[in-house]
Amino acid sequence: MWMSLARKRMHARRSIANPLTSLPYFRFADAGRGGGCTAGSAGRTLRVLALTLGIICFAQQSFAEQKSQVFRIGFLTGNPANLDLGFTKAFLERMRELGYVEGTNISIEWRHHLRNGRRQRAMAAELAVLKPDVIVANGAGDIRALKEATATIPIPIVMVVGGDPIGNGFVKSLARPGGNITGCGSVHPELSGKRLEILKEIVPRLSIASVLVSSSSPNYLAGRKEIDRRAGLIGVTLQYQDVLHPNDLRSAFHASVKGRAGAILFLVSGPIVNPHVEEIADLGMKSRLPVIYQRKALVDAGGLISYGVDRADLFQCAATYVDRILKGAKPSELPVELPTKYKLRVNLKTARALGITIPSSILLRADEVIE
Repeated sequence: MWMSLARKRMHARRSIANPLTSLPYFRFADAGRGGGCTAGSAGRTLRVLALTLGIICFAQQSFAEQKSQVFRIGFLTGNPANLDLGFTKAFLERMRELGYVEGTNISIEWRHHLRNGRRQRAMAAELAVLKPDVIVANGAGDIRALKEATATIPIPIVMVVGGDPIGNGFVKSLARPGGNITGCGSVHPELSGKRLEILKEIVPRLSIASVLVSSSSPNYLAGRKEIDRRAGLIGVTLQYQDVLHPNDLRSAFHASVKGRAGAILFLVSGPIVNPHVEEIADLGMKSRLPVIYQRKALVDAGGLISYGVDRADLFQCAATYVDRILKGAKPSELPVELPTKYKLRVNLKTARALGITIPSSILLRADEVIE
């Protein structure tokens, strides 16, 4: 009995001296020797422990480096910061939701070329030389300038409001862009026809409509084809007014009134519109005609009605693409996203001022009504 008790105490001391023998993944036991630990097995276990600790330390160091990494983003736009209409704010808010904060883990190289062609190309080349992790391009002209600037420097480009990405030569296909450009396209020629139909709802006896366009726009031909087709179906004659410069705006509205148009479809290019939103809304009011616009900002400024893509949504979409690229996705393999949601906005205050009754069928469909 005493001998048995002594053996138990000796075995307990051995277990205390070798605590790792109690762990399921680090047993030293030699079944043939009653659980004893050999020098060879102990050495192997120490090597396993050292390797495991090394892997853990490396993973922690890599994670810390990833958290402390500051990504560099280029941003090319023609709009000056004070005339941005809230688009870059929408982009930054979405980036923040995705975990990126300017000045903390992202650095943004802003370039505003103010719609100067020479300055646009120079700034695109400047961003390419800086070699940021990704560049955001606002508009077809910016995308084209960056495509040329990155021909030999394959920097990922995320497009916003790029019109028809295939027709403009930015991507090979929507499903597989195939180059260094992807992002959020905005091709929607069918919307122009839909806007004309909305005008017909507001003015049932509409026979002549004036269409203010910019023939220099990459989307001009596709949009015009759709408008002409829809006008033929609803029996409306169209008068086109070409607006290529802000100075053309006043004369275009005047020509619409003089030509006895019963309504105006306003499809002027963004570079002309952005700096002159309030002036355009005012010209629409002075014409005393119902005018439908593409952009919400014009209704906010006093325009009658707008139908189209919410541009802020496109910039939030762009932020999602930037996030995916920063996490390792290749732009050539990221499908281009096209808008699927369009918003109808009505300014009833303007309607009352013009003596126009907005049909209940439109008010019921409206996403936003300004009282």
